[in-house]
Amino acid sequence: MTPGAIAGVLLQLVLLIAVAPYVVGVMRQVRARLEGRAGAGIGQPWRDLRKQLAKEAISPEGSSWVFTAAPVVLLASTLVIAAVGPFISTASPLDRVADLFAVVALLLLGTVALALAGLDTGTAFGGMGASREITVAALAEPTILLVGFALSARVDSSNLAAIVDRIQHQPAQILSPASLLAAVALAVVVVAEAGRLPVDNPSTHLELTMIHEAMILEYSGRDLATIELGSALRLTVLLGLWANLFLPWGVATSTSPSALGIGAAVFVGKVAILAVALAVAEVFMAKLRLFRVPELLAGSFLFGVLAVSSSFFLA
Repeated sequence: MTPGAIAGVLLQLVLLIAVAPYVVGVMRQVRARLEGRAGAGIGQPWRDLRKQLAKEAISPEGSSWVFTAAPVVLLASTLVIAAVGPFISTASPLDRVADLFAVVALLLLGTVALALAGLDTGTAFGGMGASREITVAALAEPTILLVGFALSARVDSSNLAAIVDRIQHQPAQILSPASLLAAVALAVVVVAEAGRLPVDNPSTHLELTMIHEAMILEYSGRDLATIELGSALRLTVLLGLWANLFLPWGVATSTSPSALGIGAAVFVGKVAILAVALAVAEVFMAKLRLFRVPELLAGSFLFGVLAVSSSFFLA
């Protein structure tokens, strides 16, 4: 492990942590402008985190260590993905452990941790949000596996860095039916996993329509800041994975300072464009009724199945 490789991993990790709250801020600001409001600025999520970190964390009466550990598990599992994923470079020494199945397991680990915390509080809203979150996860996680399987069929590897590197050297694959179907399927899953419209509304204050927010109603102070940072990082990681799997240009193939710098700049640009596009789309969307969400995710699963079939029969 060379000093350049270590620097690349640290740069990627620091960059994603620094950028994640700004991604949320950009989306809020774009929505505010399109809705005729001034908005609080793209740096407001960082200011909120600073304020929450200065406050004491309070646990509800009767809760156990599960409630306290859930924010740490959510943030830690997402940080591992941020460290090993091919976001800036495919030459990272940790890329070898960036396996598709490991990434899906880490995403599910954070989801399950928050769901257990929602149940641990013993409140009606916590249990309701946990039930809904697990329902969404049970339908979304298999689609991620199908998408990865479709993309890895021609690479003979489920390693994310290998998939990105192969598409970089054979860009024509991006326009193949398997890649296009997989892109649509994963886009729906990203929206569902990140808790965005039309699956969930992160800015809602109506308890009966909440999913993610219902599970964290009892959190405050440092614990709430940890969850907010973990959720923002999760959104950034998902957008980054989609961008690099289907638009891999700009991802560094070495650990030289110039290559890492270009890779970091391109990554920020791609994530910013996707965040703006998602925010614009949300302005024209309404939240789906709960029983319609499985239909949407079932559609994405079908696209995943078609992507896998195309990768074999249309190879």
